[in-house]
Amino acid sequence: MSQIQAIRDFFHTARQEKARHRDIAAQLGISEAELLAAHLPSSYQENEAYFRTIQLRPEWPELIAMTESMGEVMALTRNESCVHEKTGVYRKVSHQGNTGLVLGGAIDLRIFYQHWKTGFAVIEEAGEGYQRSLQFFDESGTAVHKIFLKPQSNVDAYYALTKHFASGERSPQLEVQTSTKNSPERSDDKVDVLGFRTAWSSLRDTHDFFALLKNFSVSRTQALRLAPPQFAQKIEVNCVRDLLENAAQQQVPIMVFVSNRGMVQIHSGVVNKVVVMGAWINILDPGFNLHLREDHIAQAWIVKKPTIDGLVTSVELFDAQGETIAMFFGERKPGKPELCEWRALIDNLHQEGTPCLA
Repeated sequence: MSQIQAIRDFFHTARQEKARHRDIAAQLGISEAELLAAHLPSSYQENEAYFRTIQLRPEWPELIAMTESMGEVMALTRNESCVHEKTGVYRKVSHQGNTGLVLGGAIDLRIFYQHWKTGFAVIEEAGEGYQRSLQFFDESGTAVHKIFLKPQSNVDAYYALTKHFASGERSPQLEVQTSTKNSPERSDDKVDVLGFRTAWSSLRDTHDFFALLKNFSVSRTQALRLAPPQFAQKIEVNCVRDLLENAAQQQVPIMVFVSNRGMVQIHSGVVNKVVVMGAWINILDPGFNLHLREDHIAQAWIVKKPTIDGLVTSVELFDAQGETIAMFFGERKPGKPELCEWRALIDNLHQEGTPCLA
């Protein structure tokens, strides 16, 4: 039996047991993109196989611009510890160089196309119908973004898009690169801490924060350690559950950011149903789902950034490697001050003292 056929057979058995693509690939010791490539070549005819993939040409900005034609779909962005699912239409799509934007209301994305390496159209038999999706991966074969059709989506537009961008690639072998790790942090004594704190205090826009980190060559968690004390405070990770439950109970509109190398996906609005299932903290609302591994949170911080509209406060979560898991803000538009209700939620974390403050 060939290696490709062995992958296909293992996949078929595992899917019958409801295993997820990501977990199946891990069990096989390959990337998720390699798992999909193993099912090339594929067909546009839906009655030929239970699972087929079509490799797409890497014309990512043009492809994303065409997704509006599919109507309402579900956008999924995840990292190792958090999954962000949002239903809506890909409207107001634009790009400049390798940076893309989708600003169509429900679907709110910041795209970094330099990390998009491979994409597939995926058609899988699911119950009495088919699950159709577009899935995109970085150089290591790790998913950066997925788009799933919903019952109300325009299937004809999906097939038109797939046909237009099909690469014609039929080799089931896919070359991937070893995932690169972040460079180790410089020691704190090599950082211009005074200059860094002065620059932080002089911020005028939250979008300038990334440049601040780059200019002083510090990681995000190192920046929080070295920040002016009034702008960053470490809290216990179990505060996150309280924060989300209180936001839901008090109907405070929030913003939820989940990112990976190739994508930032954002939810804005109130949340309603917060459900804890074992290690997972879940938001299960119509149009928005979040699945957060609480046991992966190694650090949680309250972070304040000066802007021309006043302080902007976030709660930021990091894993044991210092990678960002998720960030939470009060819902806010440029030119508007931060919501008093959001600041009250943050103040409540401070007031809880012993349970929450590190």
